[in-house]
Amino acid sequence: MSRRRQRQADDGEALLARLSSLTAQAREQAEQQRSRVELAIALQRGMLPNEMPTVPGIHLATRYSPAFSGLNVGGDWYDAFRLPDGRIGLSVGDVQGHTIDAAAFMGQVRVGLRALASVTGDPGDLLGRINDLLITLGGDLFATCTFMRLHPTTGVLESARAGHIPCVWATGDGESGVFEDEGGPPLGILADTTYPVTRYRLTTGGVLVLVTDGVVEGPALSIDEGLGQVVRLAGTAAVTGLTADSLAAAVIKNAERIGHEDDAAVLVVAHDG
Repeated sequence: MSRRRQRQADDGEALLARLSSLTAQAREQAEQQRSRVELAIALQRGMLPNEMPTVPGIHLATRYSPAFSGLNVGGDWYDAFRLPDGRIGLSVGDVQGHTIDAAAFMGQVRVGLRALASVTGDPGDLLGRINDLLITLGGDLFATCTFMRLHPTTGVLESARAGHIPCVWATGDGESGVFEDEGGPPLGILADTTYPVTRYRLTTGGVLVLVTDGVVEGPALSIDEGLGQVVRLAGTAAVTGLTADSLAAAVIKNAERIGHEDDAAVLVVAHDG
């Protein structure tokens, strides 16, 4: 073999060795990233409630779907729990970012809401207190949130929003729409913020759908269009008597169909009297 051919053969072997090394590094990095995502997902799911409270006349159902955008994981949450006075606390929210820190921050907010709800169940006061607590703790993350207090007997709802998208409602007689309530800024941004409280009534046969933006926003879908789709689903469910669980499944299936790029969480409240 000539020296030229020998040199070409050596260069080829060196190139193959280099490619093999780069491939191994890429596989190792992908495995590390996958492990980080699996850890974040496990952390997030572990911080969500395992079960919903059982309340006569009220049916609660939830769904959660991870984002379809790469290997990211966010800080979406839902929660429902009994308050000391017998009413039901409902919350849904979304932490800015798609990291393990976002998932951990979500846990702080959700647990903080539960803890402070034992002191005050008023939605506006509660959001103001958790907002000040998060600012005191410091950090760069913030969260949007809706908190509601439901009287299971009368169906009276008191709601406050912190930068979160509004909720969808529907009644058994065919009416449906989006709550037009005044909200405040996201949690963890401005100290001493006031969050207005709006009151509604969940009538017999009615449903309420709380969602995060991953449910109603996609690459080719605006938030208003997405909310419109949820309104139609909720309206159909209320008129036909669809169960809360079936409605939650339909809402999350619609989000997966449109290809959401953010985590999606759904909390459905149905009142059957």
